[in-house]
Amino acid sequence: MKITIPDVLPRFVEYLRKNPAGGSLHVVLGDGNTADSHVQFCIDYAERNGDGAGAALGRVLLAMSRTQRGKIGSAAYAALAANR
Repeated sequence: MKITIPDVLPRFVEYLRKNPAGGSLHVVLGDGNTADSHVQFCIDYAERNGDGAGAALGRVLLAMSRTQRGKIGSAAYAALAANR
């Protein structure tokens, strides 16, 4: 099954609510780095630092296309800002 942004957006919004700077995923969500190696770096960082939610969302990012990865951060930040 293909992952869509609307399907996972609430999980990313919740993660950013708890980690406004992007937490373990800031390299992808905040900086816009979308290569598999960038996502894997985030997963490894999250796992080393006990960030289970970040590691799980990193695995979601790995299953997404690079285009989707480029859009999810801005979509999540926009949704978070709209709900404040």
